[in-house]
Amino acid sequence: MIARPRAFLPYLPLLVALLATLSYWPGLVTYDSVRQYDQALSGLFDDWHPPMMEWIWRQMIPFWPGPAPMLLLQLLLYGAGLAGLIGWAARRGRARLALAIGCVALMPLSLALMGAVLKDCLMAGALMAASALALAGWRGSGTARVACVLLVLFAATLRFNAFLAGVPILLVALGPAVFATRLRLSIAAIGASAMLLASMPLANRALHAQSSDVGLSLVIFDLAGITYYSGQDAFPPIQGVGDPVAVVRRCYTPVKWDSFSWWVDPLCPIHFEKVRQAMKRGHGGGTVWLAGKVARHPIAYIRHRLGHWNINARFWVHDWVERPIQRVSAPNDWGFRVAARGPIDWVDRAARWSALTPLDWPCVWMALGAGLLLAAQRLSSRVAIRMFAGSSLLYGLGYGVFSVASELRYYLWTMMAGALALVIALADLPRVALARRGGVLLSIFGPAAIVAAAAAMARLF
Repeated sequence: MIARPRAFLPYLPLLVALLATLSYWPGLVTYDSVRQYDQALSGLFDDWHPPMMEWIWRQMIPFWPGPAPMLLLQLLLYGAGLAGLIGWAARRGRARLALAIGCVALMPLSLALMGAVLKDCLMAGALMAASALALAGWRGSGTARVACVLLVLFAATLRFNAFLAGVPILLVALGPAVFATRLRLSIAAIGASAMLLASMPLANRALHAQSSDVGLSLVIFDLAGITYYSGQDAFPPIQGVGDPVAVVRRCYTPVKWDSFSWWVDPLCPIHFEKVRQAMKRGHGGGTVWLAGKVARHPIAYIRHRLGHWNINARFWVHDWVERPIQRVSAPNDWGFRVAARGPIDWVDRAARWSALTPLDWPCVWMALGAGLLLAAQRLSSRVAIRMFAGSSLLYGLGYGVFSVASELRYYLWTMMAGALALVIALADLPRVALARRGGVLLSIFGPAAIVAAAAAMARLF
């Protein structure tokens, strides 16, 4: 009679977290998800947002219209994944670790963001479930390994840079034999990367999604940054623009690319449609053109990328870049909205407060991931720690190259995976010889402490 409540205890924080997130019922919709729902209704997909998510949504609409089924899907994957990880710890007789894993679900930003119907949240749910299956299949179930691979492939159809998060999980799913030699590990990593990179274009083609030239947003942002920092026009000839450098100086901001989009008012003279037309006049395609400009102006490109990533990762910034989470749904034709008041206010307040602390600064989590990878060799759960820390760090670092905006939701998985790696590492600490514990703790927290201190100074002065 006593054992059952104790066995349930680690799941209690997860249950509380899921109930708190459900205060966003039926699911907060953003401008992105409003556009996706419209395409799910019509069945006519383009690839600006992941067609796979729209196709799944479309299958649900006849049974349950609206955002609720997508909210439940991402929470089901997320909750099942964390429950699986709690069970993984409990089966090893590690009750404290099981409870700590359950408490990871209580991170305020996760509580709020998981209430929004977003590709980032669905991807995080899929990766969480895949991680639990990878550990379950490490020395055992082949079924768990296959399910893990399928979930990681699914996650890769939701974000083109998801391969960075998925490769460490896939390597663990493949089992101990992959780690026998460095050559075998390298071949497996290259193969996993290629497979995950191919997932999105293959899925888009299978779903007959029309090309929206979504990749041009990154090209435009980088060309604008190169122009801004080099003082030389990096764009192809654009009709009606006499002085591109002056235009870019007026329109460019390192925060995000949106000032060159078609939805801003006033419209920048250099905007998405004009650049697309210029590229189609025979300049080798956006990626080829950008590669040439990066080769010609590497310093300007690096300054642009570092300037954006600094803001994106919340490192040397003085104020909020933007509100960390949304509180109300975007305007829509179907009347989808979340509660005006109630528990949702508590979750929103907690998320906004935590965004002011290192708990929600991506730069700190990436530094922590690096420290955990350094310490992992001396810890008994090194496989799990490396999987989560590697996935967290690689995915976060990827936004140094691929990002076009500065939203915290981009780093949702980086924070979740980093927190899981941290609690597993700390639970291993008592198994380390007393004389070595100080060195392990320094490896784990040293990089993060330095980054957090510097970032805090930027906000104070």
